Amino acid sequence: MNTSLGKQDRHRFLGFGRLQILEQQLLTVAKAVEDKIDEEITALDHLDLDDLEALRERRMQQMKKMAEKRNCWISLGHGEYSEISEKDFFAAVKASDRVVCHFYRENWPCKVLDKHLSILAKQHIETRFIKVHAEKSPFLTEKLRIILLPTLALVKNAKVEDYVVGFDELGGTDDFSTEVLEERLAKSRVIVFDGEAPSYPAKSSKTKRNVRQSETADSSDSE
Repeated sequence: MNTSLGKQDRHRFLGFGRLQILEQQLLTVAKAVEDKIDEEITALDHLDLDDLEALRERRMQQMKKMAEKRNCWISLGHGEYSEISEKDFFAAVKASDRVVCHFYRENWPCKVLDKHLSILAKQHIETRFIKVHAEKSPFLTEKLRIILLPTLALVKNAKVEDYVVGFDELGGTDDFSTEVLEERLAKSRVIVFDGEAPSYPAKSSKTKRNVRQSETADSSDSE
């Protein structure tokens, strides 16, 4: 009696095997999640009133600190997308830990970025979003080596950590989504991203530029 499997039967057998492996993996993950939840419930069950009160107090302190930080950000202009002058740029990047600065001129590509940045400014209050008219800011554009427009300078702790030049990194067209720009900013960690932000740091396309200085400083200074 011929007991060998035909080609179609072998495919069915292999497919069934893969299905079993997948089901086993899902069961393993579900069991791990269930065990973690049980562990947390058990820990809560063993808390006495003093523990619960201490937990509640810590949570209240965290909420209070977050509210204070949020109020501070708002006072610095976070939460909105605003235009500033070349003179005010240095004060802005010194005051805020994270800044996204759009160097622009009056053209269509820059208006496209304006639309997306206006949305992200409201969603990411931890970061200040500003724009600077490049043609009216010759000292700043020369110091930060802004050549092509639009350019986003991504500033952290008063240092330009990265640049987004044009739309090449955003799909190469002007119909990219706000989420695409959001993910790109998250790669440079200039925003706090709740989604699947990449865990690796983005490579800067230019040398970091130190802007922690007065407006009249020598434009050749850099790190």
